Amino acid sequence: MVTLNIPQTGFIRLLQIIGQSEITEAQAAENRESGKGPKRPRAAIPPIIPVKKSCWWNGVKTGRFPKPVKLGPRVTAWKVDDIRALIASA
Repeated sequence: MVTLNIPQTGFIRLLQIIGQSEITEAQAAENRESGKGPKRPRAAIPPIIPVKKSCWWNGVKTGRFPKPVKLGPRVTAWKVDDIRALIASA
């Protein structure tokens, strides 16, 4: 059985669901110089559901993935229970 790195209840953000790649200090320095991409190093976030952002939003639109909840004007999240139900149905 795979242990999911998500809370028991509450909400999770999109990057916690689809994951995020690592940016090393060297990559961040290169990005600062070029003016493109993330400017600070960051740790990787392993995906719970390994799809790209556009695939995720298309799945939300078509009903394949759960609908989000707006927690604020610029904060979108998903209920943990909905994500757990999605994983269980797969």
